[in-house]
Amino acid sequence: MSKNIEFLYQYLNNASPTGFESTGQQIWLDYLKPYIDDKIIDVYGTAVGVINPGQEYKVAIEAHSDEISWFVNYITDSGYIYVRRNGGSDHQIAPSMRVNLHTRKNGIVKGIFGWPAIHVRDAAKEESPSLKNIFIDVGAASKAEVLEMGITVGTVVTFEDGLTELNHKFYVGRALDNRMGGYIIAEVARRLHENKVKLPFTLYVVNAVQEEIGLRGSEMISRRLKPDVAVCVDVTHDTQSPMYDKKRDGDIACGKGPTLSYGPAVQNNLLHMLIDLADEKQIPYQLAAVSRSTGTDTDSFAYSGEGVASALISLPQKYMHTTVEMCHKDDIEACIDLYYAFLTNLKAGTDFRYIK
Repeated sequence: MSKNIEFLYQYLNNASPTGFESTGQQIWLDYLKPYIDDKIIDVYGTAVGVINPGQEYKVAIEAHSDEISWFVNYITDSGYIYVRRNGGSDHQIAPSMRVNLHTRKNGIVKGIFGWPAIHVRDAAKEESPSLKNIFIDVGAASKAEVLEMGITVGTVVTFEDGLTELNHKFYVGRALDNRMGGYIIAEVARRLHENKVKLPFTLYVVNAVQEEIGLRGSEMISRRLKPDVAVCVDVTHDTQSPMYDKKRDGDIACGKGPTLSYGPAVQNNLLHMLIDLADEKQIPYQLAAVSRSTGTDTDSFAYSGEGVASALISLPQKYMHTTVEMCHKDDIEACIDLYYAFLTNLKAGTDFRYIK
């Protein structure tokens, strides 16, 4: 297995729940180290690789490192655990899932989301999974036993599922949203280094924390870095699988290239540069329209400080916020290709303003 794929599996299989991203950030920084000149790490854990520091013109490429998870919220006298969300965790997929409870003192404690057997449920009055009835079983018979295991209110919980592949085309697992983006920007840094590209500007390779609870990490780091240009990568919904409405959700398919979005937060001159480069380099892409916001870290960069020319490269994904998120290998490579084309064609001092 090549070094970059070893990194991908290590990085994706590591848990980095929102607010607890440091282990994943360390894996990412260790891989990135040979390809950067310096690094910046802020107080909440956002990690930045710096290439060609000290230049007047500054460019950021960005992904977010955190994954959805749960917090222990209540422990019953009988030793069952009720949870609350940390990010947009899906209560409907929880029953029968294996979980890891990340304790301070005892490391990972194993548990499961239990669910009553089909034999004892009344089909006429079946309850759907909700935060009121999903619960974790760690094999304890009392609250005291749970506490002895190191589990407390506030212990963070992640699903256990790891990275696999389907049909030699897809990566499948939890947290591809958006550590696959972290992999993409790391591979861009590697390609620049291996091809001995000398950029005419400072490049910040940004892996932000706390996106899943309101774009908070990017909000902090964008103010600190004050880039002139930012191009973020995150996932977007493949709308081909059942239960999507293309009239509402657009027509996006895995395997047809990254999605480039129109929307108020996206600077059109920057977007059109990406579209034109994709056409010129024959990089496949799709188009989407967003409404008030992109719902990604692009918004934080766009509206930080005095405004930053920002755009979004979206990786199509099936089954977002589940343990079987799916991304096509060709789309991942196309994202890397588009980033590389952009960075090697961007001139320092490029003024993206509409009116000059």
